[in-house]
Amino acid sequence: MRTIQFASKTFAEELTAFCRGATVPKEISDSVAAILADVRQRGDEAVSYYAAKFDGAKLRARDFRVSANDLAAAAKRLPASDLKAMQAARDNIESFNTQGQAKAWYGKNKHGATVGEKFDPIRRVGIYIPGGEVPLVSTVLMTVTLAKLAGCPEIAVFTPSNADGKVADGVLAALQMLGVTEVYKVGGVHAIGAMAFGTTTIPAVDKVFGPGNAYVCEAKRQVFGTVGVDSLPGPSEVMVIADETAKPNFAASDLLAQAEHGSGREKIYLVATSAEIIARIQSEMRTQLQLISRADKVQRVLEQGFLAIEVKTLQEAAGVANFVAPEHLELLVEETIGNKMVGAITTVGAIMLGNHTPTALGDFTAGPSHVLPTGRAGRFFSGLRVADFQRRTSIVRYDKASVKKAESIVAALAAMEKLDAHGRSVRIRAQ
Repeated sequence: MRTIQFASKTFAEELTAFCRGATVPKEISDSVAAILADVRQRGDEAVSYYAAKFDGAKLRARDFRVSANDLAAAAKRLPASDLKAMQAARDNIESFNTQGQAKAWYGKNKHGATVGEKFDPIRRVGIYIPGGEVPLVSTVLMTVTLAKLAGCPEIAVFTPSNADGKVADGVLAALQMLGVTEVYKVGGVHAIGAMAFGTTTIPAVDKVFGPGNAYVCEAKRQVFGTVGVDSLPGPSEVMVIADETAKPNFAASDLLAQAEHGSGREKIYLVATSAEIIARIQSEMRTQLQLISRADKVQRVLEQGFLAIEVKTLQEAAGVANFVAPEHLELLVEETIGNKMVGAITTVGAIMLGNHTPTALGDFTAGPSHVLPTGRAGRFFSGLRVADFQRRTSIVRYDKASVKKAESIVAALAAMEKLDAHGRSVRIRAQ
């Protein structure tokens, strides 16, 4: 497990190079472009082809959509305790995201004109739920709940099936609980293509949501403009900042938990105020690794995507966090210092404060959506919220009196920009 020092003359170059590893290689970009072009051209036929190629599922177009009976049956098969847990998580997510919802407003500007904003749900949204070895039931809750709060009239969910054409009961039961009826057992790049371009069987959407692996994330980037995308949430990231008050076993468990996703492209950062703290946490990681069922995949992530950073001060640590912009940030530091660091850190997806706040709480049930920016996209994207499922429209209404007050301003700006027709369109109303 690699360690670098903030005080090193080559620190900036080393950190930049490690972060650069999160960028998408050309072979992935080219592969994604080819699949998207094929789906755009061949539609359902291409979707069937890639479902067989990547998931081993022999699906005809009529098999893509999960039936209402299958959704209901999955909910019946799921243990009552699992349903209760999903409902409890949903309640927290709903409660958190009800706060701060955008509301229409109207007022008067300096000319006396009426101005305001209104917010409407996006008509048709597509939500991607990762499946395969790790069917992300929690992602259903963290995305669909928000779309429902926004009032989106059409919610289409896409998730890969196994080789038998089946989707995990937990995923289907969560969708049934949330009232989603349009579900496709289609995943990967071809799912993003189907959402963006539409096929004979699958109507195109207006905006794509949800996390995915490097291929899915790159597909979202490439279809942006044809459709909207929420952000670019790719392979998981966590940064743990630790001082002498950090519990080494807690820190180690959280670093391993995010490596557990196991795609091999996760980024795991440990930032600590001494070499001794790093050594204690790394020792705990080696011990706990023996207790994890997916230890082989975790080990691969640690070999390729783990970086420990030794800093002298927590101010330096905050600077590292702002540069990396990690998806999840844990502040395992003294409480009053942690509270100050929250104000200083401005680019991360989500902040977890204190030794008793593991990232897993945010992943499953705390309330904020766990769909968060990765790959340094936190510098310009935020985590998913209800507003992302809506679009804003500004509203302006002038009368003759307010037009007269604005006319001289428009005239001056129109003259500077040599757009005399603009000025005239206001002047004739002010006369």
